[in-house]
Amino acid sequence: MSETLNLAQQLISRRSLTPIDDGCLDIIGTRLAPLGFSLEKIRCGEVDNLWARRGDTGPLVCFAGHTDVVPTGPLEKWDSDPFAPAVRDGMLYGRGAADMKGSLAAFVTAIEKFVAGHPQHRGSIALLLTSDEEGAAVDGTVRVVDALRERNELIDYCIVGEPTSETKTGDTIKNGRRGSLSGTLTVKGIQGHIAYPHLVKNPIHLAAPAIAELATTVWDNGNEYFPPTSWQVSNIHGGTGAANVVPGTVEIMFNFRFSTASTVDGLKSKAHAILDRHALEYDLRWELSGEPYLTPHGNLVDIVSAAIREVTGVSTELSTGGGTSDGRFISGICPQVIELGPLNATIHKINECVAVADLDALSEIYCLTLRKLLTGMASNHL
Repeated sequence: MSETLNLAQQLISRRSLTPIDDGCLDIIGTRLAPLGFSLEKIRCGEVDNLWARRGDTGPLVCFAGHTDVVPTGPLEKWDSDPFAPAVRDGMLYGRGAADMKGSLAAFVTAIEKFVAGHPQHRGSIALLLTSDEEGAAVDGTVRVVDALRERNELIDYCIVGEPTSETKTGDTIKNGRRGSLSGTLTVKGIQGHIAYPHLVKNPIHLAAPAIAELATTVWDNGNEYFPPTSWQVSNIHGGTGAANVVPGTVEIMFNFRFSTASTVDGLKSKAHAILDRHALEYDLRWELSGEPYLTPHGNLVDIVSAAIREVTGVSTELSTGGGTSDGRFISGICPQVIELGPLNATIHKINECVAVADLDALSEIYCLTLRKLLTGMASNHL
């Protein structure tokens, strides 16, 4: 049994349903302490976070991830207990196998191999881990980043272990993510009997032309790395429940997934201009979940791509698709952030799994990346 598989099984066996860590950080800390890492536990509310660092000089290479997992769903639909890791036909099954306890195990074993071979390496290595990524994500990575920023402890390179691969390990690197900006729009009218239209103002009718314009507006054209910004309605709530009453208000919830080609202020301004042009009486509450970030070709992208090619023979592609990740917080103190992890085909699903061979390959990729960043060596030998 490989060390990476063994550690992944230990982590999967912990019932770390978000935001509970259930001892995962202690398991990892026990492996890191003998390597000379200083361990800093940062607890915020119900969330456990860990900042572990070896060294005090630059460059600082950070591995980031989360120990929490999503709920299992119906247990009877699993082929085995989701918190009793099982290996069948070369696959490791269990909740969090792919998202992302497998990556965490690969982080640790990669660091162990690297430090054993290069105990006097230049620069520093860190891990930033949280138990609050799958949930509210308000007391996790963002809190650690705030603490690091306050003491001017900045990161040079960061690899987030999110499951990014599509069909083969390493075939896709996320080198950025779109921002997420949500709005709750309340359009006001006058409630009344549906049979007396001259005595009412139907807010649904009033809002409809504005919604149509918002839906067809070209917010930007994207760029080399990002598709155009999208605007989507997620919920519409209106009515009293009665079939003969025009409601007094309608609530429309929407979301922008936006690229670096737009700004938060620019999107807000254009949305308000459209609503004002339709002479609506409205309230609009905004919520920013994360700014977009982008790491173009450069040291980190090119070195990780080379490591993937040397270990697996796969030529990787860059992507900014998908939802948000904690990379959006880390990018505020780190100029180069990428995401690289195992296949994402089974994440959040029943019978979540990861190939055992992929765990070992990930560990080798992470280790070779450390060699290239902290020793300047590009040897195929780990």
